[in-house]
Amino acid sequence: MKKFFYGSATVCLVTVLAACGSDESGTDSKAGIAGEGVSGTLDFYTSQPDADAQGLVDAFKAQNPDVNVSIFRSGTEEVVSKIQAENQGGNIQADVLLVADSVTFESFKADDLLLNYKSPETESLDQSLVDPDGTYAGTKIMATGLIVNTNDVTELPTSWTDLTDEPTSGQAVMPSPLYSGAAAYNLGVMTRQDSLGWEFYEALQDNDITITQGNGAVLESVATGEKKYGIIVDFLAARAKNDGSPVELVYPEEGVPVITEPVGILANTENEEASKAFVDFILSEEGQKLASQQGYTPIREGIDAPEGLKTLDEMTILDAEAVELLETRSDDKTKFGKIFGQ
Repeated sequence: MKKFFYGSATVCLVTVLAACGSDESGTDSKAGIAGEGVSGTLDFYTSQPDADAQGLVDAFKAQNPDVNVSIFRSGTEEVVSKIQAENQGGNIQADVLLVADSVTFESFKADDLLLNYKSPETESLDQSLVDPDGTYAGTKIMATGLIVNTNDVTELPTSWTDLTDEPTSGQAVMPSPLYSGAAAYNLGVMTRQDSLGWEFYEALQDNDITITQGNGAVLESVATGEKKYGIIVDFLAARAKNDGSPVELVYPEEGVPVITEPVGILANTENEEASKAFVDFILSEEGQKLASQQGYTPIREGIDAPEGLKTLDEMTILDAEAVELLETRSDDKTKFGKIFGQ
């Protein structure tokens, strides 16, 4: 599993900011320590659910009350488009970015838009999860699996291809890779598996799967019984079940793609100290316990996963090469759009 992470660090999972806090010049950084005078304003761009993003900001501000954090929240693709537009205008507003997958960060990294910051909190992370360049860090482990409405389905699916069979025709829903960063990552990975490929997506279209904007819409559709099956990030399904919704999470037997919602600092941030403090908090023990309380599998060692979720070691991972996914993402989305008429 460690070999998987290190070999795919630029794409698949996390590449966390190398150990021992330093700034770009290599000097030790004190940013992020409560009581060290961190203050000012901070613009946080994220694809996290609204409540989770606000909960993270509230917990950070409890330690850093003099930092005023403003949140821009949307799907990963819209967040990326906003930053790209701001960059073209010569004025990126975001200080800290936290979105679905590392392919997105690799793109920003290639354009020199990310600050090289090595958080001291990575000393408590497995070093196979560390990005040697220290430009971004995974914040949690998030697999994509299947969600099923247990009021309507008595026999749970076991395979991704169950969604292409006649009994599930017109009864399944999935997020669009044109909106969801997780779905875009999944598209790249799953179409490169011999057992799935583009034939899987073509079969989904033939089986009349519904395409919706994001994972939240998938959850609502299945939990309410509008659809019986869905493709979804695991934490949403487990959270809904724990809250009493009639749903079940399934990890398909072929394996699952995994993202890590990385976090990074934009290179032109006007509040570097507060940005570093925010990254430190997210990766800290307290920040990772908060992630677990919110229903995510934490990335920091020694903190338990929430009820209903598998740990990384318990999953079979579907992987793909970093460079290929980065180079082909646009073409993959175009091909998806042609298949589904989007």
